[in-house]
Amino acid sequence: MGNSAMKPAFGTVTGLMQDIARIGADKHRGGYSRPVFSGAETELRSWFSEQAGRRGLDVYTDVNGIMWAWWDTSIGIRRDAVVTGSHLDSVPGGGAYDGPLGVASALIAIDILKSRGIRPRRPLAIAVFPEEEGSRFGVACLGSRLLTGAIDPNKVRNLKDVDGNTYADVAAANGQDPRFIGADLSALNQLGLFIELHIEQGRGLFDLDQPVAIGSSILGHGRWKLSVYGQGNHAGTTLMSDRHDPMIAAAKILVGIRDAATKYRDARATVGRLQPIPGGTNVIASRVDMWVDVRHPKDEITASLVESIHLNARLIAAEEGCNIAFDVESLSPTVHFNTSLREQLKGLIPAAPILNTGAGHDAGVLASHIPTAMLFVRNPTGISHSPEEQIEDADSEAGALCLADALSGLIGRARHIG
Repeated sequence: MGNSAMKPAFGTVTGLMQDIARIGADKHRGGYSRPVFSGAETELRSWFSEQAGRRGLDVYTDVNGIMWAWWDTSIGIRRDAVVTGSHLDSVPGGGAYDGPLGVASALIAIDILKSRGIRPRRPLAIAVFPEEEGSRFGVACLGSRLLTGAIDPNKVRNLKDVDGNTYADVAAANGQDPRFIGADLSALNQLGLFIELHIEQGRGLFDLDQPVAIGSSILGHGRWKLSVYGQGNHAGTTLMSDRHDPMIAAAKILVGIRDAATKYRDARATVGRLQPIPGGTNVIASRVDMWVDVRHPKDEITASLVESIHLNARLIAAEEGCNIAFDVESLSPTVHFNTSLREQLKGLIPAAPILNTGAGHDAGVLASHIPTAMLFVRNPTGISHSPEEQIEDADSEAGALCLADALSGLIGRARHIG
């Protein structure tokens, strides 16, 4: 797949990934914890800036914290650009490749293009989107949502992390002026299309015995915060019959979420985070917060499942003498990537199969504004958002070669993608 005889001038994807292997390593959880605006994410952004600068790219950070690295044409006009890239932040205790693989592969793809003597007729840029995972402020793909106007900037400014710090305060402390975040039409108007390379978050390629696939769609998904309110009290002096314990209600609701999802074919429902308030060992909680992730290929079934979860939670809470609040934090409909662009990619990397994904990506957010596509690189374990996430070195390089082949075919063409 691709021109395997061509050697990058500056190194390999594997080498770049080794360069950042120590950054954000989580000794407690295992894997990597690289939340937005953390020391680890900041160090990774500096690493990217340095690597892009070595390649002669023009690097800057926009008002929404998105990093751009431009390889301009001889004309120097930034319009109808071919853009690739991904993100550098991670979930708590995540794998090494989710996000950074796409950034490292973009850098190596440019090396490959230069080693082939290619000069773009269309400008080419690498984009690094912040807070893609939503692990700090609770909204996934936050940078691309801000760029496209898919989220209210006032809402974003008031988002809080687990320590109660607002996005506005944290951004300002890290050199970003939160007054100017929001839809950026001037930046969007520079973009012609976006291709995101990402490690596959599943076993599709392993089962097909292929190193790289072209993405077809992203399952609709959303995140909801469910809070159960009860009566905080003393664990030793409060009789069992006198309790209004939100933890008991939360436990029953959690099991109910699992049971509700099993009634819908292809549905996924997950509670990956649960927080009792105040959280003392000898204290009956006064409130329990949980975050619910729901996904399905059909948006109407996602809505039906969420409504079922909400109704069941209200009934369970009432049985325990508790109340609930149920609020959406983010919601993304099912995304089908641009058919014309996908067919062009299929012509440029013909051995690549077509696969869908259940994971959200910035490419999905951008899809409502410009043609987007994704390339997936084989993950032999199928495990992601976990330290067990893996990739073979040969597959990393195959991914970069396929990305280079795709970019090579696109940066020499005038725009004709619908």
